[in-house]
Amino acid sequence: MRDDVLRIGGRSLSSRFFIGTGLFPNPFVQKEAIQASGAEVLTFAIRRINLDAVEDDSILQHIEDGAFQYLPNTSGASTAEEAVRIARLARASGLSDWIKVEISADAKTLLPDPIETLRATEMLVKEGFTVLPYISDDPVICRRLEEAGAAAIMPGAAPIGTGLGILNPYNLGLIVEEAGVPVIVDAGLGTASDVTKAMELGVDGVLMNTPVAKAKDPVMMATAMKHAIEAGRLAYLSGRIARKKYASASSGLEQFILK
Repeated sequence: MRDDVLRIGGRSLSSRFFIGTGLFPNPFVQKEAIQASGAEVLTFAIRRINLDAVEDDSILQHIEDGAFQYLPNTSGASTAEEAVRIARLARASGLSDWIKVEISADAKTLLPDPIETLRATEMLVKEGFTVLPYISDDPVICRRLEEAGAAAIMPGAAPIGTGLGILNPYNLGLIVEEAGVPVIVDAGLGTASDVTKAMELGVDGVLMNTPVAKAKDPVMMATAMKHAIEAGRLAYLSGRIARKKYASASSGLEQFILK
C-alpha cells in the first residue's frame, strides 16, 4: 500500500479524502475534523473567500499555510464564462491553479450543467488550470470531460447535500472502467458505508463536506470516513469473491456427506 498513491496534476497524494470547509459549527471543530480526516486537498467556494486578504480570511486563517492543496470551486456560477472568471480570480489571488468547476443548472437539485461544464473545462485547460469538473454520473459526459483535458473527473453519487448515497452504482462502475484519469466521487454521500461502497467500485477518491460538517460529532465522522476510504480501497485492490446464486460450503461439506 505504500506505493498506492493518487496522482493528479503532477502532484502525488497519500490521502484519497478531499474535504470541504463549509458548514462546520465553528473554526475549532473545522480544524479538528480536517486533521482527523487526514485529507491533503481542501475545497471551498471562491465566493466565500475574502480574495483581497486571503491570509486573514475567516475560513483560511485557521488552516496551516502550505500544508494543503487548495481546490477552490466555482459554486454559484451558472455559465461557463462565470466559472472561468471565478477561476481567474482564485489564481490571481495566489490561492491555486487547481479549480473544481461547479456549474449548477437547477436551483432545486443543484445538478450540474453538462454543456456549460464542458465549455468551462475546455477554456480553463487552455489557460493552464488543473481542472476537476463536478458532473453527473453520466459515463458519456465524463469521457468528454476527460477528452477536454480534465485532470480528474468528479461524478456525483446523488445531488449535493442529500446524503442519499450512491443512486447508480452501475454508472459509477462504467465511469471507473472507462476513465483514463482519476475518478473522485463528489456529492450525495451520507455515511461511511456509502464511502466504502464507492471505493469498492474502484473510484480513486471521495470529496465530502456536508456528511462530516453536519454530523453530530464532525471530528468522529471525519475519522470514520477516513477509515471507510481506506477499507474500501483495500477491498477493491484485494478483489471480492464472485457472486453465486447457490450456497457452497466453506468447510468442504461434500466430502463429509455419508453415502
